[in-house]
Amino acid sequence: MYLIGIDCGSTMVKAAVFDESGKEYVSAGEKVEHIYLHSGWTENNMDALWENVCRVLQECLEKSKINPKEIAAVTCTGHGNGLYLVAQDGTPARNGIISSDSRARKYIEEWTEKDVLGKILPKTMQSLWAAQPNALLRWLIDNEPETMKKTQYLFMIKDFVRYRLTGEAFMELSDMSATSLINVGTGEYDDEVLAVWGLSGWKQIMPPLKRSGDICGKITAAAAAVTGLAEGTPVAGGMFDIDACGLAVGMTDETRFCMVAGTWGNNQFISGKPVIDRDVFMTSCYSVDGYYLVLEGSPTSASNLEWFVTQFFDGDKELLKIRGMTKNIYEHCSELVALTDAADTGIAFVPYLYGNPVHPDAKACLFGLDGRHTRPQVMRAIFEGIVFGHRWHTERLFRFRDKPQTIRLTGGAVNSDVWTQMFADILQIPVEVPAGTELGCFGASICGAVAAGIYKSYDEACERMVRITRRFEPDKNLTEVYETKYRRFLRLLEVFAPVWNELAVK
Repeated sequence: MYLIGIDCGSTMVKAAVFDESGKEYVSAGEKVEHIYLHSGWTENNMDALWENVCRVLQECLEKSKINPKEIAAVTCTGHGNGLYLVAQDGTPARNGIISSDSRARKYIEEWTEKDVLGKILPKTMQSLWAAQPNALLRWLIDNEPETMKKTQYLFMIKDFVRYRLTGEAFMELSDMSATSLINVGTGEYDDEVLAVWGLSGWKQIMPPLKRSGDICGKITAAAAAVTGLAEGTPVAGGMFDIDACGLAVGMTDETRFCMVAGTWGNNQFISGKPVIDRDVFMTSCYSVDGYYLVLEGSPTSASNLEWFVTQFFDGDKELLKIRGMTKNIYEHCSELVALTDAADTGIAFVPYLYGNPVHPDAKACLFGLDGRHTRPQVMRAIFEGIVFGHRWHTERLFRFRDKPQTIRLTGGAVNSDVWTQMFADILQIPVEVPAGTELGCFGASICGAVAAGIYKSYDEACERMVRITRRFEPDKNLTEVYETKYRRFLRLLEVFAPVWNELAVK
């Protein structure tokens, strides 16, 4: 039997086919086009998103040449937060809102000033930010009443896709527990929580809650016609993409620690007891029953490198083409970093191009440049600064648990051995890399294997499906070098704070 995982990210929609041993057969991806109608708005076209899902499923089935009837389950994962509203006629009520949107920032500022979080944190267990549905719903109620009047369902992105696949409306707990709309401790909707945000009366648009491994419908005839899937194929509840990454690295007990170096830098572990603290970014319900996922993260990871390469490395890309080289630009960047030494430069990069965890108006910068520095040294600083961002988050988490014996790393950074070794050296913890290229899809498929009854538990599924292919041991000789650099990084955050305040005023 085969399993299909669908990963609906903020920038890409992907699908991949796996067998019950975890072997990845084929994958396909489509870019999600963003719509920027106003400053601070980040949206997508929900119909176009669905068309992307249909295309990647068709491509996977065509490339794999498997019989659609041999697919045991289809499972979706996707980015958390944002907002996807569906009208009474089943069509999108408006564009989808992506998790990097900031239009509702004023509500966060108002709630912070009134210390609303101090009252509700024991139930919601997470920080507040502008792209959460609680703030976005308030913004829409105040600014787009016509949209809310015609809205029948509120979905997260993967729940919307599952709705289009099955015609059945459900929300899934791991995703919904990260929205500040439910009581995370009980795993249920809570009238007090909704009232705090001024959302009393809006529970009516929130579909029933399901668990990740619940079967939440079957592929309809209409969906089968446009995706190539077989009508009647079971569709599992799915999960928040951070849960999918956790399953993809085998995180089914408290010994594991998972790190994702992608658009967001996510750092997470699971615990049988929730961590409720103002200084923890988020505690949510994990896909595995009985566990909470404790996460520290921000958009401060590999997307910073992508921006740098896009802005400054066009010439390198052309040169690689002219020379007929098959390596991509990121491999080229890794080779540049390999030419340098950790101790030979004092350049520091603050990776806050797309947001940050330290100051409302913090910005990115390169600090410490002088005329002797080279492009490879600057590239090393970019790599290091991103890892320092991860370390900042992990040190907050290590106040609530012991340091792990190993870290399992996923995301774009693992494509570079140089960069992955840097994670091990800066954190001084061994780093392991799991097999596979589409780990969001893979984690979703592990869930599908449990939902379809192929395996009795997530423990059994992960034991049979997850494989570690590479391990990086920390270089003890670099401990002092990176400790000095990291302390400098922290000092810069303090020094820059007054400047960020001045820039915000202007």
